[in-house]
Amino acid sequence: MPAASRPPVRKGLQEKPSGDLNNYTLNSVTRQDTSARQLDLSFEEPQKIRRIWPVRELVQQVCEQVEQEYGDIWVEGEISNCRPAPSGHLYFTLKDAEAQLPVVMFRRQALLLRFKPEDGLHVLVRGRVSVYAQRGQLQLVGETIEPVGVGSLQLAYEQLRERLKAEGLFAAARKRPLPAFPRSVGIVTSPGGAVIRDFLNIVGRRHAGLNVLLCPAAVQGEMAAFEVESALAQLNASGLVDLIVLARGGGSLEDLSAFNSERVARAIVASPLPVVSAVGHETDFTIADFVADLRAPTPSAAAELITEAQHRVADRVAAQVIRLERATRFQLLHARQMMDSVPIDRTERRMTTMLHRLSQRLDEFGFRMEASMSGLVRTRQREVAGLAADVLHHDPRQMLARSRERLSTSRTRLERSLERTLRRTGAQLGSFDARLRSLSPLAVLDRGYALAIGADGTVIRSIDQVAKGDRVRTRLSDGEFGSTVEDVTRKNEREK
Repeated sequence: MPAASRPPVRKGLQEKPSGDLNNYTLNSVTRQDTSARQLDLSFEEPQKIRRIWPVRELVQQVCEQVEQEYGDIWVEGEISNCRPAPSGHLYFTLKDAEAQLPVVMFRRQALLLRFKPEDGLHVLVRGRVSVYAQRGQLQLVGETIEPVGVGSLQLAYEQLRERLKAEGLFAAARKRPLPAFPRSVGIVTSPGGAVIRDFLNIVGRRHAGLNVLLCPAAVQGEMAAFEVESALAQLNASGLVDLIVLARGGGSLEDLSAFNSERVARAIVASPLPVVSAVGHETDFTIADFVADLRAPTPSAAAELITEAQHRVADRVAAQVIRLERATRFQLLHARQMMDSVPIDRTERRMTTMLHRLSQRLDEFGFRMEASMSGLVRTRQREVAGLAADVLHHDPRQMLARSRERLSTSRTRLERSLERTLRRTGAQLGSFDARLRSLSPLAVLDRGYALAIGADGTVIRSIDQVAKGDRVRTRLSDGEFGSTVEDVTRKNEREK
């Protein structure tokens, strides 16, 4: 607190450097402290005493100091939570981004205003700072108000509204009708508020068969917009509801800021299910109201709109029941009057004739029913006979016998085919064997020829492969023998 606004030290008391209001040094005898008269002032050191402040006295002294220091000031800020009292006094909160200050304007000054203060209005307030003793609360007692311009929250609200409107999100053609007879409704609201209780009471009274699925979410605060968006996504993904209701009680523009956010507006537009906005009171309009498929003035009105078709049907049924009861009573009364006007003997004859006629009609119906039953039985018997013939035609035993017969025939054909194949293959093998024998070198040896093999195991085809003294093995048809080359004679030399 600045030096000028500190409460003055009472006369006779000296404030210690620590600033503690409970520790003072007694300098002289005061009128307030009668006990000081009994003190011996001859002590060299001053005696410490504890000063105890009554709450009322402390608050009153602070109030006097504050009113003296800030008796006529101008304060700039944004109006929030404005609420006129029945007495004519005006109460609101003046706030900016960092702090807020309660303001009261009494009836006499409020009547002199040329405009109606509203939430979100940026204003200059002239008045004096005071303390409301009953609450110990600092407040500004306003004398006059001058508008500066639209408040920041209100300006953001109007800008977002105009931008979404330009995108066509408020168009009536985009909005979908609600299902006339929904089976289940999802509601996004705070689980501990009075909104859900009122909603359930009205639904239970008007349409007891309607299921209500609550998806809890914060409806006020910094995380409210994120939780409402998540709740809308969960209800759409669940597949358990036919429509969604956003519900919240009334409040200031700050309290309803979650439903004035672009995040919630986009989530409502993207919802595959129809969305009903039931936020605030009848005079509260939010961005959610403009983009929703239907706007309800209050959460209770939303419950009535959802159950309207079912309630009309129930009312119509109840009205028809009442009309039916009246018509029945009228018919009974009319029949009773007719019975009273007819003589008893004539009545007995008419009743006997009617009973005979009804008995005859009953016999006729019996004969017709018997004939119909006989024809039906015959038809069923023919159907059963046809089904039996089909069953016999598809008898598994006959099918098995036919399959066995086909299997035996196929086996016989297979055996014959194998025999022919074996004979043909044997003949081919014999032919191949004869050709192989005729081409075999061994057959040549049988005719008296010999096969000379050198020491290195190669067949000797030319005289150039041997020399005198080489070992040569000669193979015949029935064996082989070894020899040594004595001499080598070429073919042309032998002819000479």
